[in-house]
Amino acid sequence: MAVLPLLLCLLPLAPASSPPQPAASSPCPRRCRCQTQSLPLSVLCPGAGLLFVPPTLDRRAAELRLADNFIAAVRRRDLANMTGLLHLSLSRNTIRHVAAGAFADLRALRALHLDGNRLTSLGEGQLRGLVNLRHLILSNNQLAALAAGALDDCAETLEDLDLSYNNLEQLPWEALGRLGNVNTLGLDHNLLASVPAGAFSRLHKLARLDMTSNRLTTIPPDPLFSRLPLLARPRGSPASALVLAFGGNPLHCNCELVWLRRLAREDDLEACASPPALGGRYFWAVGEEEFVCEPPVVTHRSPPLAVPAGRPAALRCRAVGDPEPRVRWVSPQGRLLGNSSRARAFPNGTLELLVTEPGDGGVFTCIAANAAGEATAAVELTVGPPPPPQLANSTSCDPPRDGDPDALTPPSAASASAKVADTVAPTDRGVQVTEHGATAALVQWPDQRPIPDIRMYQIQYNSSADDILVYRMIPADSRSFLLTDLASGRTYDLCVLAVYEDSATGLTATRPVGCARFSTEPALRPCGAPHAPFLGGTMIIALGGVIVASVLVFIFVLLMRYKVHGGQPPGKAKATAPVSSVCSQTNGALGPTPTAPAPEPAAPRAHTVVQLDCEPWGPSHEPAGP
Repeated sequence: MAVLPLLLCLLPLAPASSPPQPAASSPCPRRCRCQTQSLPLSVLCPGAGLLFVPPTLDRRAAELRLADNFIAAVRRRDLANMTGLLHLSLSRNTIRHVAAGAFADLRALRALHLDGNRLTSLGEGQLRGLVNLRHLILSNNQLAALAAGALDDCAETLEDLDLSYNNLEQLPWEALGRLGNVNTLGLDHNLLASVPAGAFSRLHKLARLDMTSNRLTTIPPDPLFSRLPLLARPRGSPASALVLAFGGNPLHCNCELVWLRRLAREDDLEACASPPALGGRYFWAVGEEEFVCEPPVVTHRSPPLAVPAGRPAALRCRAVGDPEPRVRWVSPQGRLLGNSSRARAFPNGTLELLVTEPGDGGVFTCIAANAAGEATAAVELTVGPPPPPQLANSTSCDPPRDGDPDALTPPSAASASAKVADTVAPTDRGVQVTEHGATAALVQWPDQRPIPDIRMYQIQYNSSADDILVYRMIPADSRSFLLTDLASGRTYDLCVLAVYEDSATGLTATRPVGCARFSTEPALRPCGAPHAPFLGGTMIIALGGVIVASVLVFIFVLLMRYKVHGGQPPGKAKATAPVSSVCSQTNGALGPTPTAPAPEPAAPRAHTVVQLDCEPWGPSHEPAGP
C-alpha cells in the first residue's frame, strides 16, 4: 500500500505529451523578401543581383520570383523538393543551361517563365516532371532547336506556349499537334519558312495563332481554319473565333493563297513579296482574279540513255511552274520510285539508279505536279550487257558513251539536233528554231487564234549546263523572237507559253504553245599568236645578243686604232714622254719601237710611260734597258 502513494507523487514529474511542432522555416535569402506568415508562402528576389539560385530557399514556397538577375544556369539541386511550387519566374537572366531534371520535383507547377534568357536549345529531359504546367513562356531567347519530346510531360495540360523572338527554322510539328488544350500559340519573329498542311488540325481550343515576321511564302489551308472564323485581332468576337496574325512574311501571292484572300479581315501589315507583278502591293487590295498559278511545263529531260549493266544511270527532269512543281518518277512497271537501296530521288528532279540491272530498262515517266496541274515526260533507258573485264594495264581511247556517269562533256550540236525529233512531243512541233549561230537564235511559233484573249507570250529557256531559267515576255501580236547573248557550243531547251484570260473563271492562265531543243554553234578559235612569256624571253635574248655584239665591235675598233697609232692612244702620240722597252706586235714581229723626243713643256710636267708587258720568245729578244 505504500507503493501507491509513491507512484502518485511521481506522476507530476513525468513530462506531459504535446502535439508535434512544425519545422522551422528556412531563413529568407539575402536581398530577398519572403512572405511566410500566411499561406501561400512566397519568395521574391527580383533585381537582387543574384548569380545563382539561392541555396537557402524555403522548400515550402508556392511562388518563387527570380527575374532580372544574373543567374547563368539552373542546376538539378537548385529546385529540389519544392513540390508545392506553383509559379516560377526566371525571366530576364543570363541562363544558358538548364540541367536535365532540374524541374523534376515541381509536379504542381502551373507557370514557368524562362523568357529573356540565352537558351539555344531545349532537350527532351529539361522539362521532365512538369505534368501540371499550363503556361510556358520561352520568348526572347536564342532557341534554334526544340526536341520532339521536349513537351511530352505537359502536352495534355499546356494552355499557353510562347516561342516568339527566337531563331527557330524548324519545329516538331507533330509534337505541337498533340497540344489539345493550347489556347494561345506564339510563333512570331522566328525563321520559319514553311508550315506543313494540317499542322493545327487537332488544336480544337486554339484561339490565337501568331506567325508574324517569319519567312513564310505561303500558308496552307487547314481544317481548323475552315471550322472557325478567322479574325485579325480580338474585337468582341465569339469565343469560337480564331485570331490569326501572319503579317511581315514574304508572301507569294498565287492561287494557293486565294482561300486566305477571301476572308473578311482588317489587317494592315500583310503585303505581297512575289510574283514580280504583285510585289509590294497590299495583300487585301489584290483582287482574287490576280492570285493565279501556272501549270507545270517540262523544260529539260534526259535523252535516251544506254548504259551497261552494273553501272549507275542518272535520269534528269526539269520543270517550271507556279508554284514550283514537285517531280516524281514512275518505273516502266508502273511503280512510284523513291529513295531505296538501289535508287535515290533528289528534290531537283534527278533520279539516280545506283546499280542498273538488265530488267531496269524501259520507259521511265517523269511527273511534274503543282496546284495548277501536272505535266509528264518520258525518258528511255536501255541496259546492255556488262562490259568485259579489262586488264589492269590496258588503256582505252574511246570517247565516253551517252549515259556514262564519267561523260562530262555536253553533247555536240549535231547529236543534239538529231535527237530533237525524239525528245519533243508531237504537240511541240509548232515551235521552231529556224536560225541559230554561236550566240543568237531565231524562235518562231504559229498563230494561236484558237486561244482567245491572249495577253502575251512567255519564252522560257535554259542551257544544258545551267538549271537557271531565263524568261522573256513577248507581245501578243508577235510570232517570232530573236534570242541573243547565248553561250556558244551549248544545247538549249526552250518552251513558249501563251498567257491568256480564261473566260470561264475570269483568271489569268497559261497554255503551252510548244517546246524545242537547239544547239548553238561552237565559237571559232582564232589563230593563236605566240604566248607572251615566249615573246618576252625571245626579245630579251635578242637584245642581249645585240648588246654583246656591239661591245665586241667596240673592243675590236679600239684595238685596231691602237695598232694604227703605234701602240699609243690616238691624239696622245706627241704629248707623251719617251717610251722605252715597249714591246708591240706588228705583223707578227716583236722589237723595239722607235720614238721621237717630245718638245720641252713650258712648265715641269709629269712624264707618262706606257709599257706593254710581253713574254720574250727567247734570249735574243730581251727588251732593252731603261
